[in-house]
Amino acid sequence: MAKYLVQIILVGVQVVGRAFTRALRQEFAASRATADARGQARSQSAAASRISGISLQEAQQILNVSKLSPEEIQKNYDHLFKVNDKSVGGSFYLQSKVVRAKERLDEELRIEAQTQSAKEQGQKPET
Repeated sequence: MAKYLVQIILVGVQVVGRAFTRALRQEFAASRATADARGQARSQSAAASRISGISLQEAQQILNVSKLSPEEIQKNYDHLFKVNDKSVGGSFYLQSKVVRAKERLDEELRIEAQTQSAKEQGQKPET
């Protein structure tokens, strides 16, 4: 009787050990994918800053937005673009800065959406 009890315990420990190992491997793979996505997003963001000639922080300051909300960005862009229109006494230079800031923030939103979709695809359970 004791022999069978020991065998049942050993089989149970093996099953739990295999399940734990599999879960650990999946967690490492998910962590690695997330880290790769973050690294790619940072490099894309830095590349966007180099291409546009304006940093993300500067673009946020120009359009007076604290977080990347498409509605807030569009609202502030429309207002600042109209205010700086040359026909109403505004400055073409400032209007140009507003356009560049919006382009930079739109690019950052695109990068975030791309990163989010990659993250969601990477976290789907394996079947």
